[in-house]
Amino acid sequence: MNAVPRRRPGGAVEGRILTTPVGLAFPRDVTFESWEQAGQRISRIASSSAWYLGDWLVYGQDKYTGRYRRAVEAVGLDYQTLRNYAWIARKFEPSRRRAGLPFQHHAEVAALPPAEQDQWLDRAEQEGWSRTALRRALRESRDPGSKSLRAVMPRVSAAGESVDRWRRAAMAANADFEAWIVAALDRAADRDLELVSVPPLEEGPAEPEYVSLPAVRPAS
Repeated sequence: MNAVPRRRPGGAVEGRILTTPVGLAFPRDVTFESWEQAGQRISRIASSSAWYLGDWLVYGQDKYTGRYRRAVEAVGLDYQTLRNYAWIARKFEPSRRRAGLPFQHHAEVAALPPAEQDQWLDRAEQEGWSRTALRRALRESRDPGSKSLRAVMPRVSAAGESVDRWRRAAMAANADFEAWIVAALDRAADRDLELVSVPPLEEGPAEPEYVSLPAVRPAS
């Protein structure tokens, strides 16, 4: 018969790490191995929850067009964060999501064409890249010496409050600020191009074109 675990002050149970609505309760005798395993489980839960929330909002947007915002407000979730999760969820149908890679890895490549998304995620799995390593590899692939064509945009001038809001949105989406800006522009373009049929300005290059955005500075 299994012994009933003894409770300790603060709600902790001997030998177990407990989850509470406001954090974790650790026993005094927790081992390094148990602590490490708890971190791995939390990481998997956090990554999965982002997919869950993204899929939840995508379904609501498609099924309950006029009412889903009320549901978001009723459950107390941040709408902008959910929109970011939903945008990434739409970029990766479940069959293309990698169970061995966190949600954040998918977020790093979400702005790329599907074939390139798969290539980068394949490399991340094979090389065991962290999110930071994947981001570094993506940046190195976009340097001026690469074969990819680049378009340099004019410096963007914006109010300080707007820049701060954008940075907070990028942080909420767990995305690099510059990558978030490019992704936001892509989302806006997709939305506007759905409304009218606009032919391409010119024949696009065979290889993807990366936009180099300088640092955003507040308007004077």
